[in-house]
Amino acid sequence: MRAADLPALVELWVASWNATMPEIDFMARADWLRDRLAAHAAAGVAILCAVDRTDRPTGFITVDPTCGHIDQLAIRLADFGTGLAASLLAAARDLAPGRLALEVNQENPRAVRFYEREGFTIAGEGTIGANRRKTYLMRWSEPRGQGGNCLRV
Repeated sequence: MRAADLPALVELWVASWNATMPEIDFMARADWLRDRLAAHAAAGVAILCAVDRTDRPTGFITVDPTCGHIDQLAIRLADFGTGLAASLLAAARDLAPGRLALEVNQENPRAVRFYEREGFTIAGEGTIGANRRKTYLMRWSEPRGQGGNCLRV
């Protein structure tokens, strides 16, 4: 991620989440995301971006290469269903070979199905946020790999 990409990443994150869960005001959470991405970058978490022909970000994923934890995956609405999210996951797999782990909102069945198609399995349940929304803890590992174990919420 380049520092100049941050406003575009926040914009696409807000638009993606607003389309997915319109009952929540994600614009009100934009500052939280900016701070979170800055904290991730400072901690050595990789923030991988996809860009279009004009060099504008079309999606991003965060992955901690030490344990495979994915905190964020977002793509612009125009790229839903194009394979972009799968490409970002492939890049995350390259950075954290053998294991990935994440939390996904149970109220986001499209995302749950996507991760299951990508080989993730449900390893547990949890909650997230002030509203304590239910999540699935999901893990992916190569057949002989070990699952990531540094899920931080």
